[in-house]
Amino acid sequence: MERQFSNLKGKEIIVGITGGIAAYKTAELVRELSKRGANVHVVMTKNAMEFVTPLTFQTISGNPVVHQMFELFYGSKIGYIALSDIADQMVIVPATANIIGKIANGIADDFLTTMVMAITVPILFVPSMNTKMWESKAVQCNIEKLREMGFEIMEPGTGDLACGTQGKGRLPTIEEILEKMEDIFTRKDLKGEKILVTAGPTMEFIDPIRCITNRASGKMGYAIAKIARRRGAEVVLITGKTYLEPPRNDIKVIEVITANEMREAVLEHYKDCSIIIKTAAVADFRCRTENCQKIKKEDNEETIILELEKNPDIIAELGRIKENRILVGFAAETENIVEYAYDKLKRKNLDLIIANDVSKPGIGFGSEMNEVTIIDKTGYARHIPQKSKDEIADIILDSVKRILRKRKKTF
Repeated sequence: MERQFSNLKGKEIIVGITGGIAAYKTAELVRELSKRGANVHVVMTKNAMEFVTPLTFQTISGNPVVHQMFELFYGSKIGYIALSDIADQMVIVPATANIIGKIANGIADDFLTTMVMAITVPILFVPSMNTKMWESKAVQCNIEKLREMGFEIMEPGTGDLACGTQGKGRLPTIEEILEKMEDIFTRKDLKGEKILVTAGPTMEFIDPIRCITNRASGKMGYAIAKIARRRGAEVVLITGKTYLEPPRNDIKVIEVITANEMREAVLEHYKDCSIIIKTAAVADFRCRTENCQKIKKEDNEETIILELEKNPDIIAELGRIKENRILVGFAAETENIVEYAYDKLKRKNLDLIIANDVSKPGIGFGSEMNEVTIIDKTGYARHIPQKSKDEIADIILDSVKRILRKRKKTF
């Protein structure tokens, strides 16, 4: 089972649930928060209980569900004061037009709205409603008020709505909500940096049907892009063909197929970046001649010969032109891991190289886990035992941050 890397671990999270049809989706949110190690306390409005029962959330969270205005906690302490004192973050989901309007205008007439007035930790609103309601002047005015008051507001998704129409107003996905909550807890120590990340495999076509490629899934590069954005960096992700969802909707994603396409995209965007992290597994060779039609299998031929030529070495080219940019490479090896990786670092003028033994089971291609060795220009090698790719990404970015800090001291 994947060990979840999360800033939510050990946090006291208040989930406020209001009376919208999307209330049923919050059961999955509470479950995922608990899986990430958070201690979840659910507060429900009277209308929310028309959609889902408190027992559902009490079973999932392991904590009593609060819905009475004057419930007492810890003996004589008023409930909303007790919860506000222990809270690290609060999320209101779904945030209906009604709850948005009440809080924006200072109305506190139930447990949830009263608690918002007493709480001092970050509060995230996750709106969900009919498109016309969302676009109404009243709701947009109240949303703007909440933003001015310092509350975090997510944009609703677009698609099919429960009322049978299509448009903006869907509850964001549970993963999007969790990522926003993680983001709120994350230090923004890479703010002001622009990072280019490459990920995934490239493909070189033999004919319109067949291609040369590799087993790279893109998961490591996507994890680095996500965590870098979470830490405040502006991120450009150049990716080969994968089956992964974009890591975040505020990351610029550029999709490519071949090594030459990746090279063109990298050279177009690298100049604006202070850090380049090349996780992509770029095919070393391509067919000298690509067949325009499918190659047919002949019964009298036991073999077929493909003439290959080298693809451009993108990271070596970056090493020659990088100037003061930090350049990080990856080395997927099966033997002499540190020796081969350090040789690559020196030959290609890298600042860091991340080596991993892809022959080990349970890590590397397609896995949720990884185990790496981080090697710097001095030859110092730091081994990182098996962890989730998100956590490996965070550790790699810590190493990049140390280089940044040294350079800023130097200059």
